Amino acid sequence: MTRIGFSTGSLAGSDMRTALSRLDRTNSSAIELSSLRMAELQPMLEMLSTVDLLHFSYVSVHAPSSFTAEEEAGVAEALLPLAERGWPVVLHPDTIHAPECWIPFGRMLCVENMDTRKASGRTVGELALIFRELPEASLCFDLAHARQCDSSMTEAYLILSAYKERLMQVHISDLDVESRHSRLTWGAVRAYLEVADLIPESVPIIIESPVLLEEVDEELMHALEAVGRAPADSI
Repeated sequence: MTRIGFSTGSLAGSDMRTALSRLDRTNSSAIELSSLRMAELQPMLEMLSTVDLLHFSYVSVHAPSSFTAEEEAGVAEALLPLAERGWPVVLHPDTIHAPECWIPFGRMLCVENMDTRKASGRTVGELALIFRELPEASLCFDLAHARQCDSSMTEAYLILSAYKERLMQVHISDLDVESRHSRLTWGAVRAYLEVADLIPESVPIIIESPVLLEEVDEELMHALEAVGRAPADSI
């Protein structure tokens, strides 16, 4: 069975407790705990002792998407205990100032490919430079970012082919004109199906589409369609 679920940020922004309560009513088997802003990191860490995540077969954590070189060691130190639990920690390449801070994470460091706003981590070649410095790191493959960088999905094919052994999880959504995550469209589903065969069924799917509670089940189905795990239908 496909392990699939949501980023807490897509369901309730920084309110992780509300996001988890919404998922209690679904068949989600995977969760990504989002702390995209530095101000969200410590509250997320403190909340972990008060929430039950045992019904999720896959748990990952998204590190803040922006922090300074001076803050980097502290962020890594705070997140390392979660990696030691076996929870992959998703990290944006442009936040890496000192790769040695992340070496102890090993495969539990999950580097994400980037969108066109960023200057690194967008292509198979740019990812190669990052993996050269972090040779044990895994890959969080963001389908929407890859499609934005190359709508033909050629770059997506190249990344998935080159780093299939590193693939830890997949992010799925669409992107709007301002590079913000949005709900899946038929165009996105059709594009993602072109590379779906390169995504093993064992790899968890994390939905980043912002959805209301009543839209959760529908978005789950569209995400399954996009990776070839359910019959494609019109959206």
